[in-house]
This record gives sequence, C-alpha cells and structure tokens, in this order.
Amino acid sequence: MKRIVNIILITLLLILFLPAASAQQTPVFSSYNYNTVLLNPAQAGFHQNTDLVLTTDGYFNSAVDGSPRSFDISVNTLAWSDKVGLAAGISRDEIGVTNTTSFFTSYAYKIYFNTDEAGKSAYSSNFISFGLTAGAMLYNENLTQLGLENDPEFQEDINSFTPTVGLGFLYNTESLYTGVSAPNVLNSAFNSKNNTNLKNVYYGYFGYRFFTGGMEDIVINPSFLAKYMEGAAFQADLNVLVNYKNKVEFGGGYRTSDTVNLLAGFYVSDKFKIICTYNKSFDNVVIPDTFGLVLNYRLGRGFE
Repeated sequence: MKRIVNIILITLLLILFLPAASAQQTPVFSSYNYNTVLLNPAQAGFHQNTDLVLTTDGYFNSAVDGSPRSFDISVNTLAWSDKVGLAAGISRDEIGVTNTTSFFTSYAYKIYFNTDEAGKSAYSSNFISFGLTAGAMLYNENLTQLGLENDPEFQEDINSFTPTVGLGFLYNTESLYTGVSAPNVLNSAFNSKNNTNLKNVYYGYFGYRFFTGGMEDIVINPSFLAKYMEGAAFQADLNVLVNYKNKVEFGGGYRTSDTVNLLAGFYVSDKFKIICTYNKSFDNVVIPDTFGLVLNYRLGRGFE
C-alpha cells in the first residue's frame, strides 16, 4: 500500500510541476559532463583512447518509490583515423510509473585547423567536429499500476517505439569549447503514430579550461549548458569542475529548476576513476535528494 501511495504522489507531482515529463529529460551534471556524447554526437571520438563510462543517479534512494532514477553507459572511440569518431550507448530514465530507454550510435568527423594537431590530446588540439546519431527510444507509462479503476484515462498502459536521429556540432581548442545539438529531430513527427506527446529538444553549451599552478597541475573548468524545448520552461545549468593532477576531482553547479548538484572523486589508477554525486531539488520537495556514481575507464594511455 505504501508503494502505491508513493507512486501516486510522484505521478501527481509530475502532472503539477513537470508538464513536459514525457519528453527527454536533461541528464544531471555528472552524466553529461563525463558522458557528453549523450547530448551531442559530435563528441564521438573526442579522446585519443577508447573511453568507457557508466553513470547512475537515484539508485541509492530507497525512501520513496517512484523517485527519479537514471542509468547511462557508453563507449566512445576513434575509428580508422584521428578524424573519425564512433560512440554507442544505452540510457534509461525512470520516474513514477514512467520509464524511457534509449539506444544510440553516433558518428563524428573532425576537421583540424592544423594537420600537425591530429593524433594529439583533445586538450591540446584545435578542431571542429560534425556529428550524427541514430537509434531508438522505448517509452512506457504503466498507468494501470496506479490502481485508479474509476478513471478511464488510467486503464491502459502507453508503450511506444520511436526511431531517433540527431545532429551535433562541436568547436574545440586547448582552452575553449562550445557545442550545439538536437539529439532527436524526429520526435514530433511520430507523435500521432505512437500516441505520445514527445517534443524536440535542443542543447547549447560552452566551457573554458583554466590551467593553473607551476606545472599546470590544476585545471578549473567552468561551463554552461542551455536546453530549449517547445512548451517547456527554458533550462540552464551553471557548473564548475576542478581537477588536481589527475588525482582528485570535485565540482558543483546550479540548475535553473532550483537544483543544486555536487560531485567528488578520485583516480584509482591512470586509467580508472570513480566519482560520487549528489543532487538536491529545492523546488519539487516531494522528490528526494539523489545520490549517484560515475565509473570511467579509459584504455591506452588512460588519463595522461
């Protein structure tokens, strides 16, 4: 009984405060910071070595059934040459009785400003990258779990399968980077066919890397992310990340939906790091604080 009550509370919260809940949600800071290819296919092949990332959020919460949870896993690598990047992954979001699972593959092509820069670290080369992503999204609303037998709107579950196609652009220098993307430009085209109200979403972001210290041991990376979706409030993230000698990493930020996020972690080895995350919403107080984890493994020379 408690589980049903909690699910109903979360669902009512969605109806009141999140009218665009059926559309793609913006990943939390930890997800898109370490797994940016989720938002922008132009990030495929960003690093010179194959990058494996697993991010979770909300799975350590047990106080409220139906609270938000997300899970993302991706592999990102160069292919054939230093100009071609490939990525693939799975992303899953759950809140209340609603869940979305996305599968994607991404392709990116880089154009270097100086051919001598090809093959160097992304943090020491200047290039532009064009990306294309394709995949599918499974959307489910298990309305019958609510047990509202007298309401005809809740007597049938909603299940849909939507092909996805997205585009992205990235401009990168040693210090400055900026990107724009539309991860799914086909959402609105399938609304009438799969009984959903999915909206197209657009992202824009930029950041700057400050290298400080005698041996440039400290990297301070402030960044900004903006999200636009028809029918929803404009959303922006302001974040800062600090890295010390590729030994420890910490940061935090603020989202305009009145959410604060914090993260901190360390490098287990030259190739593997673990980051712990915390997110708190001050607006939707029914939704509990969420804790997450980032596991990042990079092959080859690792994080050197």
